[in-house]
Amino acid sequence: MTSERELEFIELLKSEVKPALGCTEPIAVSLAVAGASEIIRANGGNISKVDVQVSANILKNGMGVGVPGTGMVGLHIAAALGVTCGKSKYGLEVLKDLGKESINEAKKMLSEDMVSINLSDSTKKLYITANVYSAKGDRATVVIEDNHDNIVLQLFNDDSVDVLSTISLNYKNGGDCNKEIKDYNMDINSIYDFGLNVPLEKIRFIMESVVLNKALAKEGLEKDYGLKVGKTLWNRENNGTFGSGLLSYSMALTAAASDARMAGSTLPAMSNSGSGNQGITVTMPVIAFAEKLGSTDEELARALVISHLVAIHIKGYLGKLSALCGCVIASTGAACGIVFLKKGGLEQIGYAIKNMVGNITGMVCDGAKVGCALKVASGVSSAVQAAILALDNICISDNDGIIENDVEKTIQNLGKIGSLGMQNTDNMILDIMVNK
Repeated sequence: MTSERELEFIELLKSEVKPALGCTEPIAVSLAVAGASEIIRANGGNISKVDVQVSANILKNGMGVGVPGTGMVGLHIAAALGVTCGKSKYGLEVLKDLGKESINEAKKMLSEDMVSINLSDSTKKLYITANVYSAKGDRATVVIEDNHDNIVLQLFNDDSVDVLSTISLNYKNGGDCNKEIKDYNMDINSIYDFGLNVPLEKIRFIMESVVLNKALAKEGLEKDYGLKVGKTLWNRENNGTFGSGLLSYSMALTAAASDARMAGSTLPAMSNSGSGNQGITVTMPVIAFAEKLGSTDEELARALVISHLVAIHIKGYLGKLSALCGCVIASTGAACGIVFLKKGGLEQIGYAIKNMVGNITGMVCDGAKVGCALKVASGVSSAVQAAILALDNICISDNDGIIENDVEKTIQNLGKIGSLGMQNTDNMILDIMVNK
């Protein structure tokens, strides 16, 4: 692989793997509102009203998920916090300066009906328009689309402005926000080649995934977040049911991190493809295996690179938000990382992908919420199963369902189902959710 090609892969990793504080859908709303609020303040105004319009998938994923530090769920509190403490320069960690005073101010805004959230008529899956008004009648507008931190428009009244300094605008992480994942022309062969041979110093940054997501897992194991899925799986009293082996450990660590994140922990996750839960699911099973196998930091870093890139590659066929649960894609990446740690090769990684696609394809996304930890645990269980079968050279047949002999065609089939075939499912899920 040429050095130019290596740089492309590194660029992609840095643009798709980044810290995020809180569920990325409400956080993207906070980011848009924070940016619009900064425009109002830059023009000497005091904020009197916030109106946010979001795509259906943003609405779906923001309705029931905890917002960090607040004990509350939903897009209204996320938008209000964008006013009271949000800083666009932090990107997906926009609420990093969250504190008791800013939370109380945000709650006061809600009590005074200063925040409205409405469904946009945009056809984009990921779309947010934040309009923030000043007491003297000025309006600032910020639009985010396609990526959670991709600000594409800034207006003061109807005039274009350029005053924000978010990660998305100048892509400080090194990525190109105008390139789509498919533009990188990846396949499983090139991902494996890169992960196996890239000089370690060029990918050492991926180990930040370990630091951030292990901290979330520890938080979830020690405290009572959400459904306590991870904590319950690892409770000694349940060893007779779940055991205390590597499978249970992987499921518990991953679910615990999701428990904490979805219930409002103030610790950031290292995300993947704009999703903290995907970042957790891509990394934590691989980390668990590395710990138990005694893997070196280099082996873990390379396994994480493969895991992250496989998930990003598959996600490229689905789009940022879809009716297919992201843990299907993320746990597929984790299965590949586990195979790599267990000394499997390219062929076994392909087997693991096919085994995953033949197993949990069809798991639906019915919004971000504490119950996501259950799906994450199921995804990890499937990932371990797929990896162990692959390492024994056991692979689901291409006579089965959507599996094809070519792993790339299998991935494309999964993408078609998630992005096109499940569109009506997505609409029905949203309809059910908003009419409960």
